[in-house]
Amino acid sequence: MPKVIHNALTPPGVKSAPPGRHADGGGLFLLVKPTGRRSWVYRYKLKGRERDVGLGPAAGPGAVLLADARANAADLRRQVKAGIDPLDERERVEAEKVAAAQEAVVRAMTFKAVVEAYLGTHETAWKNDKHRAQWRSTLETYAYPFMGELAIADVATSHVMAALEPIWSKKPETASRVRGRIESVLDYAKAREWRSGENPARWRGHVANMLPRRTKVAAVEHHAALPWSEIGAFMASLRDRDAMAALSLEFLILTAARTGEVLGAKWSEIDTKRKLWIVPGARMKAHREHRVPLSTAAMAIITRVTPLRRTDDQDGYIFPGQRKGRPLSSMSMLMLLRRMSRPDLTVHGFRSSFRDWCAETTGYPHEMAEIALAHVVGDKVEAAYRRGDMIDKRRRMMDDWARFCARPAASKDPTIVPLRTSR
Repeated sequence: MPKVIHNALTPPGVKSAPPGRHADGGGLFLLVKPTGRRSWVYRYKLKGRERDVGLGPAAGPGAVLLADARANAADLRRQVKAGIDPLDERERVEAEKVAAAQEAVVRAMTFKAVVEAYLGTHETAWKNDKHRAQWRSTLETYAYPFMGELAIADVATSHVMAALEPIWSKKPETASRVRGRIESVLDYAKAREWRSGENPARWRGHVANMLPRRTKVAAVEHHAALPWSEIGAFMASLRDRDAMAALSLEFLILTAARTGEVLGAKWSEIDTKRKLWIVPGARMKAHREHRVPLSTAAMAIITRVTPLRRTDDQDGYIFPGQRKGRPLSSMSMLMLLRRMSRPDLTVHGFRSSFRDWCAETTGYPHEMAEIALAHVVGDKVEAAYRRGDMIDKRRRMMDDWARFCARPAASKDPTIVPLRTSR
């Protein structure tokens, strides 16, 4: 019968033992490498298979004392006696620790935090600063009160509906965009494994079943616009302001362009000889090149800002911001309207002012006004109006618009009827 080894090692012996495997008894071994490195190993046999479990270093930093090594080995012997594999148990415990750490990370990822992560990943591909600002501001206004500080894994249908229902009838366009943005954020979180399951903001087969169709919503959301008859007085007030925001807003009104198109305009897009602004398709909503004939008033603005053109940036922005190489802020014109005590207006609404002026006071064709606004019109109509003389016709229309904008406030006398120009 083999001799039973029990507490064979001593602390001095642990330090002086030569290379090899030295038994202490009960499955505990001191392993000494040829390099002098010393460590503890517990060997056990379970289900006919022998396995080794490391118990830590026996010397150097973090060394496990002999007494502690024996205590650890005793704990493992009890596991083996109970039919528990120590190595499998160690892996299970480590897996639980990893899962707990991951769960802590996920719990710390609030909806607001995921929005910021999503924007950091995607906003560099978006066309303009206005789109970036709208993405964040709409969620801050309508979603954050219900789910901003909520763990992303806990966002449910009830939170989505709480954000959408108050604005679905009053602001259907905004509500639709908010829903889509929430859905995108939650899809992003699922792809990053921060949440699981179906997306509670998905439209088809889910949110669509709980909200009326947009065509059934009575209220229609419009951009607040200045009546065309008041444009002269407004432009007079605007021209009294010596600021880059005022110049950019005046240029926007005269060209009937969108905010992003104006603020993103570069000197390379301006043909001063032909008095033409050519906006590349990459910057247009419809992804098509847009040619804008510039009136004398619009060209005067170009001339006025020319001295601000940086000589070291030949392709710089026409309306530069304070930071070098950056355009004017997308909020600059909106803040200007507030300073002018016109918070009731939106910058985009001036396009409606132009459109209403065309329809109510001139004889210019509907399709020509639509093309001036860079709206997509029917293929046959567009083909007809994209002939060589279209720019000339549109130039006359934009010149008439500029002259109208330069007039004083329209008369309130109902007997005075605006002349209709036929072209």
